[in-house]
Amino acid sequence: MANLGDQVALELQSIFDPHTCTRRGMCPVTKIRHQREPLESHSLYFEVHGRGPQKIIFIMGMNDTSFAWLPQVDHFGKLEQYSTLVFDNRGVGMSGSPWGPYSTGGMAEDILSLLNYLQWTEDRSLHVVGISLGGMIAQELAYRIPNRIVSLSLIVTRAGGTLWTNIPSPTGFLRSARVLTTSDAYKRIPIVEEVIFPSEWLNASAENDPEGRTNREVQRERIHRRTEITKPQSVMGAVGQVAAGLTHRMPPDRLAKVSASVPKVLIISAAEDLLIPHTEGEKLKRHMPEAEYQCWEKTGHGLCSQHQKRFNQQLEKVFEQGNEAVGKRVDSNGE
Repeated sequence: MANLGDQVALELQSIFDPHTCTRRGMCPVTKIRHQREPLESHSLYFEVHGRGPQKIIFIMGMNDTSFAWLPQVDHFGKLEQYSTLVFDNRGVGMSGSPWGPYSTGGMAEDILSLLNYLQWTEDRSLHVVGISLGGMIAQELAYRIPNRIVSLSLIVTRAGGTLWTNIPSPTGFLRSARVLTTSDAYKRIPIVEEVIFPSEWLNASAENDPEGRTNREVQRERIHRRTEITKPQSVMGAVGQVAAGLTHRMPPDRLAKVSASVPKVLIISAAEDLLIPHTEGEKLKRHMPEAEYQCWEKTGHGLCSQHQKRFNQQLEKVFEQGNEAVGKRVDSNGE
């Protein structure tokens, strides 16, 4: 049954296919968490696509909206076995921007409220995919509800540490600073491209593009389209999310617990990532011995957009492996 939050969301524009959308809404996080501080007041915008029994939740990275998951929603939203959940983190898009600073733990609690709101609460029912800051939030979420998760995919992300170790490489830092200090959303687009994609790939011809365009031209058109219908981000939201990324730290014992508890864990790094170097993925793997680790060559931070088909196929494989692992655990327990 639709509630007021769902009705409000229907007035907002979306980039996703309306034919696969089964629910849109605003999750009243503040009400669910019984927060009394007015500066903490916020709701999360979300969309569910598909009606399948397998549930996927995609968690986006720093200062980007759920619209960046378009290639994944287009793919999984049309497959009958999946229900796909995307949402805007606090501080970006159509979600609220409470006063900061934010933390990855607090943002994971937001997601937990959203999952409970949707009644996605069954044991071994969730495939969790997090990229960049979203991967950090996914670590915190998995630590809180490992029993609900079938598979956990941590994409171009890190375990974190001190403030200084969480800062990107000098090149990545300088380009990120340009993004944050450029107020015009359209002027930020070419800067963002150079941060998240390798230049060689941007200048190459796009695969199967009927107009014969370069990857740069294709990506620029897609980002322009998203920008046109995206609410400008507040300063508080941008700074709050940056703070969450810089202060993230998932201790080794917690990572080990997640690794041992979740049936399937995948870690993917990008060899040409300017923001989170592939060595951070290797560190995650050392603390998560049961996890599968991959490093994709000639790939930047925007992995899920740069290699859409390959990434979607990899996720399908991980979801299947998670389901199989759950089945084996059930059989070994004699249930």
